[in-house]
Amino acid sequence: MSLRPAHTSPPRLRAVTREVDAIEDVLAYTPGYDPLFWSRRGDAMAAFGTVLSWGAMLSPVAPGMPVGQIADTWRTLAEAASVDDPVGLPGTGLVGFGSFAFDPRSDRENAFVIPDTIVGRRGGRSWVTRIGYVDAEGLEPELPTRMPFGPHWSATLGPGAMTPEGYMAAVAAAVASIRRGELDKVVLARDLVGTIPAGADLRRLVRELVTGYPDCWTFAVDGLIGASPETLVSVSHGTVTARVLAGTIARGADADADAAASLALATSAKDQEEHRFAVRSLLDTLRPHTSALAAAEQPFTLKLPNVWHLATDVEGTLGDASSALDLVRALHPTAAVGGTPTDAAIEAIHESEPFDRGRYAGAVGWIDGSGDGEWAIALRCAQFGPARPGAATVPVAAYAGAGVVADSDPESELLETRVKFRPIVDALA
Repeated sequence: MSLRPAHTSPPRLRAVTREVDAIEDVLAYTPGYDPLFWSRRGDAMAAFGTVLSWGAMLSPVAPGMPVGQIADTWRTLAEAASVDDPVGLPGTGLVGFGSFAFDPRSDRENAFVIPDTIVGRRGGRSWVTRIGYVDAEGLEPELPTRMPFGPHWSATLGPGAMTPEGYMAAVAAAVASIRRGELDKVVLARDLVGTIPAGADLRRLVRELVTGYPDCWTFAVDGLIGASPETLVSVSHGTVTARVLAGTIARGADADADAAASLALATSAKDQEEHRFAVRSLLDTLRPHTSALAAAEQPFTLKLPNVWHLATDVEGTLGDASSALDLVRALHPTAAVGGTPTDAAIEAIHESEPFDRGRYAGAVGWIDGSGDGEWAIALRCAQFGPARPGAATVPVAAYAGAGVVADSDPESELLETRVKFRPIVDALA
């Protein structure tokens, strides 16, 4: 079913949410072969089934759409929908999940899924949502049967199209281009590729990431699985928030080395410059959509299990009727994952990287019927599939990148990508 609002009246959807007894393991309510999941700091949503989707790999209903068209179509669907939601928490009622490509030229389409059933937990409360067509019968939510976890598995990973030597050469070329004044910053990535056993329960990977990185956004949407530390944008009752991460250093081996690493990052002129580009870009993009917007003058150092990041939190008041998806359309790609100026940086990435990023460094998240939602930048992640019929293995590709500015050193940037690979590579092992 193709859903193009310019030519077809959208179907009327109905969403019914009911509170249920506390759920301990939300992840058990999504299938292992194609998990649909979102989690951070104990709050989580798991889903299964498909009412409508665009560009989804394992449940194609319609072809992919540009983010702007998805935003417009979602608004039309939400305005026409019937919602019965006495719970009223973020993530209840009508909800859709998305995972969007970094570059519109990617062979990997944008994916957006409206699931049949969502099981959620937030702030100690739990719920079940059923979504269907407005005339559908039997939509009264009940807690579904838990789906047993499959056996443990591990991936086989190796160098991808961008070798370490090739990466350092690409960084050196980018530094030369920056010093010629052709651009200010560019974020270059490299890849690892491999396989996992066919039929592997991908929730095993999700659980490793939830456990190891609870402060990150852990996501699984259409075969893209990861744990991102970076919020692209969140919208909740008129408040807009975002977190900019740019500038990274590995954690120290002991307390003294760790403190020294944090101080080195905080005082690094190169990393501070990289961070300023990213913050300025985000503020410039959000200002037309907000009536008030604030960010700290200096970044703070954010501690994760494997790295320190320079981080800046941004908060504002929505000044127009933009939904979370409208802001995703405006913000992506940010300077933190693309570069500055945006167009020049995207072209440099396209010419320098010998692979398709797909949805790596794109946007991943969810939106509800009121336009609120949470969207992260798809980092520390791997893309699985598509599987070939009858094959014993499923392909997997993981990505990690580093911001390049005029003072960047190729070997240091390569080491940064190795540190950033660690969360997903460790979890795959």
